[in-house]
Amino acid sequence: MKQQLLLLEDVEGLGRKGDVVTAKPGFIRNFLLPQKMAVPADKGTLKMQARLKEEREKLAAVDRKEAEALAVQMGSLVITTEVKVDADGKMYGSVSQLEIARLLQSKGYQLERKNILIPQAIKSLGTHTINLRLKEGVPASFTLEVQPEGGPLPKKAPEALAETPSV
Repeated sequence: MKQQLLLLEDVEGLGRKGDVVTAKPGFIRNFLLPQKMAVPADKGTLKMQARLKEEREKLAAVDRKEAEALAVQMGSLVITTEVKVDADGKMYGSVSQLEIARLLQSKGYQLERKNILIPQAIKSLGTHTINLRLKEGVPASFTLEVQPEGGPLPKKAPEALAETPSV
């Protein structure tokens, strides 16, 4: 049986601060209540709900403004990473969300893996546009250049076609 709760903090996949939500008893007992992220919804907590929603709206406005400024700043950002490749230029591994998050952190941007929107890991050399979802759903993007380790690959000379005698 699900129980109604008033969220005291944003909970990923459940709701935002001030929302009245329902959740399964185990999730409530083992996570939400011990972490003080929610309280059981009753008449007394409904008064608290209005105050929490007001706080959330103020915080959301600040977060949106910061995220929009960051999105503008990231629009011109170009990050380069080097990967190991074989003689044909094929990558041995791939560039995942986690590696992109680490690259961004090395440049001073504190983003988590969940903010990086790529459908799958990058498995090819070249320039890629990486889409991001910042706080309050603000979209952003930057350019990631994936280059071979040790500089560009040497160009292969065109191989002469071996003529085979036709019988």
